[in-house]
Amino acid sequence: MSETALKARGATAPSGDANRWKALIFIALAQLMVVLDATIVNIALPSAQTDLGISDGNRQWVVTAYALAFGGLLLFGGRIADLWGRKRAFVIGLTGFAAASALGGAATTGAMMFGARALQGVFGAMLAPAALSLLAVMFTDAKERAKAFGIYGAIAGGGGAVGFILGGVLTEYLDWRWTFFVNIPFAVVAALGAYFVIREPEGGRNRNPLDIPGVLLSTLGLVALVYGFTRAESDGWGDTLTVSLFVASAVLLVAFVVTEARVKAPLLPLRVVTDRNRGGIYLSLGIAIIAMFGTFLFLTYYLQVIKGFSPIKTGFAFLPMIFGMMFGSTQIGTRLMTRVPARLLMGPGFLVAASGMFLLTQLEIGSSYATTVFPSMLLLGLGMGTAFMPAMSLATLGVEPRDAGVASAMVNTSQQVGGAIGTALLNTIASSATTAYVKDHIGAAATKPQQQLVQMQGMVHGYTNAIWFAVGMLVLAAVIVVTFVNAGRPDITATASGEGVEDEVPVPVVAH
Repeated sequence: MSETALKARGATAPSGDANRWKALIFIALAQLMVVLDATIVNIALPSAQTDLGISDGNRQWVVTAYALAFGGLLLFGGRIADLWGRKRAFVIGLTGFAAASALGGAATTGAMMFGARALQGVFGAMLAPAALSLLAVMFTDAKERAKAFGIYGAIAGGGGAVGFILGGVLTEYLDWRWTFFVNIPFAVVAALGAYFVIREPEGGRNRNPLDIPGVLLSTLGLVALVYGFTRAESDGWGDTLTVSLFVASAVLLVAFVVTEARVKAPLLPLRVVTDRNRGGIYLSLGIAIIAMFGTFLFLTYYLQVIKGFSPIKTGFAFLPMIFGMMFGSTQIGTRLMTRVPARLLMGPGFLVAASGMFLLTQLEIGSSYATTVFPSMLLLGLGMGTAFMPAMSLATLGVEPRDAGVASAMVNTSQQVGGAIGTALLNTIASSATTAYVKDHIGAAATKPQQQLVQMQGMVHGYTNAIWFAVGMLVLAAVIVVTFVNAGRPDITATASGEGVEDEVPVPVVAH
């Protein structure tokens, strides 16, 4: 938005703030910490599981607790930033994230680890929307804003690769606990820098009352949903408590929708998600992330437990996927998203990712990394990267200016909740298939080495069964895109409010 327009609305144009580029450094550093943390713990998980005695059925809570807390509270975190002030929410989020990381590094039990990860998610949900909001209000010139978000997005995207490698280095040469402790210096530097450098423009707060019923209903509904999937693994899909959790989740989420339709200041205005294109984007991204997150967990265990890769070697083994994602996003998605309709990039992108996932269904104990895992990771990254950029652009297309923040937050929410559900659901499918395989084949194993072989074959059988489900989810995501998303080519010179490019620049959002 132009400086003239800002003054007409009684606000001061922040583009004259000489410290805005310094502020970008600390904002990007905080985002790097959050994104890095999403992958660094995956590499350390096998070692942490052994040390803390976490069962196979519960190990996914190390990932799920973070993703669910982050996704479930993200909209609330954005609303808190608007109410308290973005700078204050940013610094509080960093401080809390550092404290939660210290707790995770010092964990002595699985429950303590799960609690620390949930706390990281809570403070991450405050930190992430505050960071994006600060960028939005500090960079109002179109060219500067695009450059700032480009730098922010590049650092955030590279954080995934850094997390895989750093997680391997710390786990192998120090201890898995350092994958938590490493967050503390990041958070301290970013918080101090933000406190002294960031100058938030005046008059940008939203002082409407908080939608507490909406927060409680959405959070409890999502927790019940994911816990239901987890219970299904250990107690069966017909277990009374498992069924009760699914029913409770449905009731709570329906009540959330009804509440949002009636309150004056809803946590999630329904007009944001009922739009055909935005609804299609949120749904397809959430489903695609369900497939991706569970697969990350299986690949980590396959490479370390079955193939005997060290933690650091496992980290480098994930690089083809990161490179594919970056190439698909920057060289394919970004270049073509203004030339062809979004569905013609997203649909094929999800299908390319599905083809990579299909290769993983062929995994066996003796499968070669070079001929099976490497190409599958490359295709997964390439497909998701190609679909990613047009989805981010279209997610805020046509949205009212007052809803732009919540529309962007919904992208994060669909990804985080999809990741939480995906990890729980696919882990349930894999564990059930492994148990059934071992039960059917262990009787024929006469010696201990033969029994160990059956156990390993059962693990791989479980992985591939769950990955078949992931293939179907990616194909479903492609079908949803082609069916619901009917917008033409995105017009980068037009905005949600129709005032020109200075009003809205697509914000890169990275899935955790």
